[in-house]
Amino acid sequence: MVLIAVTTASPAQSPGGGTLLPAPGARSLPTLGDNSDLSPAAERRIGDRIAASIYRDPDLVEDPVLADYLQGIWQPLMTAARARGELSAELDERFAWELFMIRDRSINAFALPGGYFGVHLGLISSVSSADELAAVLAHEMSHVTQRHIARLMTQQSRQAPWMLAAMVLGALAASRHPDAGTAAMVGGQAILAQGQLNFSRDMEREADRVGFGVMQGAGFASRGITAMFEKLQQANRLNDNGSFPYLRSHPLNTERIAEAQARVQLAATVAAPSAGQQAAVERTQRLHAMMAVRARILAVPGVDVLRTLVAEAQRRSAALPASAVSVVSARDAGTLYGGAFAAAQLRDFAAARNLLDRLAGLAAGTDAAGKAVQLLAVELDLMDGKVPAAAATADIGKTGSRAELLLMSKALMAAKRAPDVSQALQTWVAVHPRDAAAWQLLAVAYGQQNQTVRAIRADAESRAAQLDYGAALDRFKAAQGLMRSQPGSADYVEASIIDTRTRQTESIIKEQALQEKIDR
Repeated sequence: MVLIAVTTASPAQSPGGGTLLPAPGARSLPTLGDNSDLSPAAERRIGDRIAASIYRDPDLVEDPVLADYLQGIWQPLMTAARARGELSAELDERFAWELFMIRDRSINAFALPGGYFGVHLGLISSVSSADELAAVLAHEMSHVTQRHIARLMTQQSRQAPWMLAAMVLGALAASRHPDAGTAAMVGGQAILAQGQLNFSRDMEREADRVGFGVMQGAGFASRGITAMFEKLQQANRLNDNGSFPYLRSHPLNTERIAEAQARVQLAATVAAPSAGQQAAVERTQRLHAMMAVRARILAVPGVDVLRTLVAEAQRRSAALPASAVSVVSARDAGTLYGGAFAAAQLRDFAAARNLLDRLAGLAAGTDAAGKAVQLLAVELDLMDGKVPAAAATADIGKTGSRAELLLMSKALMAAKRAPDVSQALQTWVAVHPRDAAAWQLLAVAYGQQNQTVRAIRADAESRAAQLDYGAALDRFKAAQGLMRSQPGSADYVEASIIDTRTRQTESIIKEQALQEKIDR
């Protein structure tokens, strides 16, 4: 996907960032300041329009396991940005700060107005560590916290916000589906915006500087930046085959590379890591290797690639010691995990379980990698149409992560324990009302209990969470209609909630229509 319009320059291309010490020989880079005429509220409205279309894109990936891994990197970056004062309270509250995963094998990421970010599966599968991925995300985040997108959109102030949103959507579509994208673009103006809204050199350098400081503040190693530059420099020496789309629109700049590398040298510590620190690094590397191959498989690489992954895992499994050991290398963990997941995609569940059992024996533990192995075992049973063994003893009220909650909810529903699921999911969505996947599972759980009104309302909430307010209103009204025709189908509290949510959704739709008239 080409980085166009208000998408950022590739963060992977320039993941360096700020530090309290200036790079040797580099001039000081003051904050550029917010000289945008676009308010945060207006920028968020534009972002919401774009995000609503992305939610309906078939290439949007909803994978809770991989999403949890990304959030494990993203949230420390958010915390560090707040602590450093880079993320203002207003933007923190008004913007979405939401990550989309896109089923695309190219190495890319992008930011959109209003705090929405996209990450291609190709990027996750290609970086070698969480530090490299953090470098990418910190750079992207910094473009948003420094209001670069709003400033660039101000340059297009003659264009109505709704037209800018259409331009961005058209350019995003064109980067992956040229024919569809061309049809979606708004004449020559979109092409003009594509050229004019590229980030300036000063903005790129500011994102480098700020992003570096955020990454360090979050506890990620600065070597991730160096590794990313090495990949990019190597890519520059090769013919462009589309794997690095940002190299076309944002070529590497030697000055920026030198400044980032100087920051890394200044930030480097000479002390050798302790045994505990080294063990933590190894655990992180094992998890990353597993998640990287998961991303590669979710990008649908084809049957031949899946078979190759299975064969490679089986060869490696045979070469490993027969007896269980306490740890397994990151490379072996990724190989065995990838082989098991690939075998499941090929519906060879016997091979998948053999490889997963082998990995579980080698990587026994309760760390994040061990949890990922346990969750894959649940996934294999669900894909095979079986009730997961974990459902017999699971206490869904004590799940530790979103991925565990959602997967165990499916497991318990397979075991006919829908009441336990609905109670746990109700608690979750009360705190996370924009979790569309959780609402959808809650709708299924209510359906299994013949609580039709509640199921319809949960479905409506999932549509609202995806910013499809028209569909949400239809479902809320369907619930109201059912309550009128079947007076005993819902209690007073549920009926009051549905009536309130119906009025709120109608108000949002009216406000959007009015705002669009104003924008035009």
